Amino acid sequence: MADAEATKALSGLLNGIAQKVYYNNSDITEELLNTELFPELTRDQFTALHDKMRGLLKSIATADMDHAQLEAFLTAQTKRQGGGGVTAEQAAALSRFWKSHRARVRESLLAQSRWEPGFRGLSWRVDLQTGASRGDAVHSGPVALMELELGRAGEDSEFVCLEFDEAKVNQVLKKMADIQQSIDSIVQRT
Repeated sequence: MADAEATKALSGLLNGIAQKVYYNNSDITEELLNTELFPELTRDQFTALHDKMRGLLKSIATADMDHAQLEAFLTAQTKRQGGGGVTAEQAAALSRFWKSHRARVRESLLAQSRWEPGFRGLSWRVDLQTGASRGDAVHSGPVALMELELGRAGEDSEFVCLEFDEAKVNQVLKKMADIQQSIDSIVQRT
C-alpha cells in the first residue's frame, strides 16, 4: 500500500510540474505540491526531489523523446551513481507520465515558441492607373497592394495594408533572395 501511495504522489508531482511549467497554471506552487503530496518531506528534501523531476521532465520534453529514446534515457538515469540518478519507481512514473502527456506537452512547447501575433493570410493585387482625373498627370507605373492578416490565438484578425511601387517590390524581392541564400548556406553547413 505504501508503494502505491508513493507512486500516486510521484505521478501527482509530475502532473503538478507539467501544470505549472507547460500548461501555465499559476495556482500550482511548490508549497502546494509539498504539503499535498509529500508532507513527510522537509522543504529542502522536497525542493531537491522537485528540481530533479523538473529537470528530467525538461530534458525529456525538450528532446521530444519517443518510446525507445525515453527508455534508453531512463535506463541511463537509473544506473547513475550518487544523488543524480533516479530510482526504478521514479523512472516508471516518468515513463507513464510521458506516454500520456507527450502530445499535450509538445503542443504547449510549440505554442510557447510561436511569435505573436501570428501570420494568418495574405492577399495582393496590382493596380494600374489608366487615366487622369481633372487633368492630373497619370501615375507613373503599377502599384502593388498587399494585405496581411495577423492575429493572436483566440482573437479576431487584424489587417495591415501595404502599398509598393515597382522599386519597392524589387527591394523586397532582393531581400527575400538574400534571406533564401542565407538559409541555404546554413543548411549546407549542417
